[in-house]
Amino acid sequence: MSLALLNEIVTNPAYHDYLAVLKGARNGFVYGVKVRFPHALVMSILFGRGDWKSRVRIIYRATKQHAFNLAKFASLYKSILLIQKKLNGGKEREIDTFVAGLIGGYFVFGDRNAIVLYVVSRVVASFIPRAATPYNASPQSALSGPGTKPLPPDSQYFTLFAAVSWGAVMWLFRHRGETIQPGMFHSMKYIYRDSDTWKDLKTLFWHNT
Repeated sequence: MSLALLNEIVTNPAYHDYLAVLKGARNGFVYGVKVRFPHALVMSILFGRGDWKSRVRIIYRATKQHAFNLAKFASLYKSILLIQKKLNGGKEREIDTFVAGLIGGYFVFGDRNAIVLYVVSRVVASFIPRAATPYNASPQSALSGPGTKPLPPDSQYFTLFAAVSWGAVMWLFRHRGETIQPGMFHSMKYIYRDSDTWKDLKTLFWHNT
């Protein structure tokens, strides 16, 4: 099969929605590696224990888990959006993004994944009235008293919490994007919106347009 034929296939509008699912998975994986690898590397250097061989394994596992989680969520989210669109006569409803995010969050991030706390903080912050001037992010800090022994959340409740958080943030991204914190907005744009656009086979899988 020639490259010209492959490019003709990937640019055919008839296959766009299906290929967007693949590119969403690709963008999620790439972004997960870009974000998690340097963080895991620095944390391992500063706070890691054991020899370098064990630290490398920890870095690899953390990077792999985050990258695959984002890839799975992006592909599941886009697939559910597509299914709902097909069931609704080719039209997307406003609630579809929430339902897709809800289901994706439940199955991918329902296992006490820390990214859920990041997502829900952005969801809550989105309801703060917007200022007339451009958004300026300010650093956040959390204090914990000495002797505190945190307990993990109940897994069943956390799974539901994850589902609602992801459903809400995906709805906000699609319908109230201006309320999302800029850093998260750009990462979501890369994974979910940029994956809808390509010009040929190279820009489908190798890099964005």
